[in-house]
Amino acid sequence: MKHYTTENFSLTQSVGFMLTKARNLIVAEMDAALKELDITSQQMGILRAMQSGLATTPFELSKMLSIDTGLMTRMLDKLEAKGLLERSRSVDDRRVVNLVLTEKGEEVAAEIPKIAPEVLNARLRKFTKAEFEELGRLLNKFIGE
Repeated sequence: MKHYTTENFSLTQSVGFMLTKARNLIVAEMDAALKELDITSQQMGILRAMQSGLATTPFELSKMLSIDTGLMTRMLDKLEAKGLLERSRSVDDRRVVNLVLTEKGEEVAAEIPKIAPEVLNARLRKFTKAEFEELGRLLNKFIGE
């Protein structure tokens, strides 16, 4: 089924526009809330993925978080400069860079679950439990999971 046609397409009512606007709202609110930790919402994703063991290399992080490798390198540079992570070359394959959180990085990552849910819950405050579950279901359907 075609939901959009040349006659009914409106930029500000398109799914892409609304998803981008929703993302931008969450990013701005999350960035403000994470300021005390001296990290951004994108850096939050890196720290949490590493802390959870979901990714241990820049390539895995790039793929998981949908961040291009150039931007990922710059973000890792910043996190390393802040003393939150360390990089090392794999002894098995020198092309592979392994990442590990420092003690400070672990501490910062441990603070994120105290902050992020507050930001998300504030944005979702008008949703019923059923609407929240439906939103998740629809977004998963939209992204193909």
